[in-house]
Amino acid sequence: MQAEFHHFHSSFSFDLEMGGVLPSVQLAYETMGKLNAQKDNVVWICHAFTGSHEVSDWWQGLVGSGKLFNPENHFIVCCNILGSHYGSTGPLSTNPLTGQPYYHTFPNVTIRDVVNSFELLRKDLGIDRIKTCIGGSLGGQQALEWSIIQPDLIENLILIATNAVHSPWGIAFNESQRMSIEVDPTWKESQPKAGIDGMKAARATALISYRNYETYQITQARQENTTGESLRAISYQRYQGEKLAGRFNAYSYYILSKMMDSQDVGRNRGGVIKALKSVKSKTLVIGIKSDALFPIVEQEYLAKHIPGASFQVIDSLYGHDGFLIESGLMTKAIRLWQKLLRLEVNPMADFFKELEIRHISYAS
Repeated sequence: MQAEFHHFHSSFSFDLEMGGVLPSVQLAYETMGKLNAQKDNVVWICHAFTGSHEVSDWWQGLVGSGKLFNPENHFIVCCNILGSHYGSTGPLSTNPLTGQPYYHTFPNVTIRDVVNSFELLRKDLGIDRIKTCIGGSLGGQQALEWSIIQPDLIENLILIATNAVHSPWGIAFNESQRMSIEVDPTWKESQPKAGIDGMKAARATALISYRNYETYQITQARQENTTGESLRAISYQRYQGEKLAGRFNAYSYYILSKMMDSQDVGRNRGGVIKALKSVKSKTLVIGIKSDALFPIVEQEYLAKHIPGASFQVIDSLYGHDGFLIESGLMTKAIRLWQKLLRLEVNPMADFFKELEIRHISYAS
């Protein structure tokens, strides 16, 4: 079943959490499958940092015919987030008040702003209930925030390699990347390619946090009698920077890194624990054992404080990027969790041995 691309437009001004205003909002989104008569088959997928609404491209292992999220059974929605590069209102969009692209004048957007924009789209689509909301990394931050803003909306919540509050460690990585963009001499210019070389360096820095020492030891291992530019790790870092520069822009990269920094579900809610305890969704938290950017303690914290949440750890070579790569393990884990929910069984560690996943269940 083919994905369908859409645009949602709102001509009303959109107030942002940090005080900015967007005069109007456009959201680019993709749907797969059909909303059934009962409106109870919605799967909403939240994409990560440089991802897009084209979820069937970047999460092929989980989405598609015969996959975990099958458009023959589900109505699948994935929306490009505000500030991004793929058709939603962002820095390269035209500001209707000036007739010129926003560029550096694009306001700061938080995770809450993204979720509030999702609310506009959800209502426009006539969706009253989301069967499953799932996201990894920045996408997981969105899914968690949505479950707090609308505690009765999401039946099943799946949070992968994400957190309740973005850590000083993660913020430091993001600031280092923004500094790389800022020292690009073109960054002060108002043109679409401004800061693009700085973004290449930023992406190279990011890749180090997305993977880990062991990943590079195997995937970028030194070959015998090589040195200089022929070293695999050198060519890999440069390739990744060039690859992103071919599909993204530095303004969005800068804005979205700040968006990730904004993650704090306890802000103006009486604290993080109080906010997490307000989640009513049946929740599965998945962490990746080798994740250096969103370490496993952050997912343990989520599972401990979200009432009745289940927690699973995937042992992957690929660090944080494991949430995009380990589709097989995640599919098995999620299917088993779904089965246990239907049986109303408390998950036990023995169920997960064959999946190479450690499972811990915290009492509410």
